[in-house]
Amino acid sequence: MIKSMTGFGRCEAADEERKFTVEMKGVNHRYLDANIRMPKKLNFFESAIRSLLKESVHRGKVDIFITYEDFSESQVSLKYNETLAAEYLEKFKMMEEKFSLENDIRVSTLSRYPEVLTMEEKMDDEEELWKGLKKALDGAIAQFVQTRTVEGENLKKDLIAKLNGMLELVGQIEERAPKIIAEYREKLEGKVKELLEDTQIDEGRIASEIVIFADKICTDEEVVRLRSHVEHMKATLQSDDSGIGRKLDFIAQEMNREANTILSKANDLETSNIGIELKTEIEKVREQIQNIE
Repeated sequence: MIKSMTGFGRCEAADEERKFTVEMKGVNHRYLDANIRMPKKLNFFESAIRSLLKESVHRGKVDIFITYEDFSESQVSLKYNETLAAEYLEKFKMMEEKFSLENDIRVSTLSRYPEVLTMEEKMDDEEELWKGLKKALDGAIAQFVQTRTVEGENLKKDLIAKLNGMLELVGQIEERAPKIIAEYREKLEGKVKELLEDTQIDEGRIASEIVIFADKICTDEEVVRLRSHVEHMKATLQSDDSGIGRKLDFIAQEMNREANTILSKANDLETSNIGIELKTEIEKVREQIQNIE
């Protein structure tokens, strides 16, 4: 199935205690490059997130934005350090005896001393956190893949239309080839008659020159290979294989190579114009392929 590398996905997963929101967007890239932005509390899951993404996405630069909200009332707890409080009281008693001072320490005063009472963040259940996060990730990835698939189908239709147009151009080059040789023979015979006037024309020599010319401009092999590459690309686009972007790019390079050779051999204005148009279409195809996963 053809997929574009451009896509977007968003999903929220919430319950009574927490809410996860995941947004994803992707653009073209040679390899899979995932950039994840999320709260520090969720950093522990980065490796799991990347593994989950790789199951569905193979190429592209993907930005993932994750937000987390905790609705529970017991996010923090109060911790009492009894040992430290006892040490404070012991020191106060020593000061009272040493300096003959009144020990007026009260509970409210003692509680304000460092580390006697501290606020401690509640430890979340990692399994429960991942359960909620994965639900949001699954939904965002599914939507992300869906948008890439829809765009991929549009790319597929456009590419096949362009490839069919290229086959028509290849057919025009094949049709034009024998006419070029016939026109060359006619011009050659005309020049020879003009030079020799009433002298008998050597048909053998004319035929020999025609053979040399025909061999020089012959593009039969290039045309056959180019047609084969075009059909190969069409078949690849119609297949159910995933991650075909690199393969298509390689086929397009081979198509361009054959078109260059055809253009270099062209000894005819009409064929040259067709060759230029063919190269233009191949370049359009290569540009579109850069969008395919």
